[in-house]
Amino acid sequence: MRSATSWHGRCEWGPRSNVPGVALADDFQAVIDSLPPDWTHLEMDLRIADEDRYIDAASLLVQINAMPYSKHDWHWRLRSAHTFGHAAAPETVHGTLALLDDEGIAGELALREARSGRVEVVQMWGRTESVRQEFNRRRAQ
Repeated sequence: MRSATSWHGRCEWGPRSNVPGVALADDFQAVIDSLPPDWTHLEMDLRIADEDRYIDAASLLVQINAMPYSKHDWHWRLRSAHTFGHAAAPETVHGTLALLDDEGIAGELALREARSGRVEVVQMWGRTESVRQEFNRRRAQ
């Protein structure tokens, strides 16, 4: 599943400035709630409104391994993994974005990619084929 959803219209500094700002943590939770139950991986872009607060935001985003862009319209790429994988847990991403909200750092999130339906890869050497199939069947639910 590939999606590109911009939350630009809901930011207090967007083109529709009469719309009240929505917290980054709430935006992230809305994205998580909209995903299917078997989602595995999520990538979002983050841009902050006041670039003077970049260092403040970066010092908080280091907790979730946010990847900075050097010359791009967006400031960071955020990755989250549902139950396994090499990315931050959604609870940690939500908590870190809540810290940004608490610090008064306004911003915008854009969903770039969401994956679902994959199965964790584990060492199955020496296991019978029936065990491998049962493992895949249970993990793919």
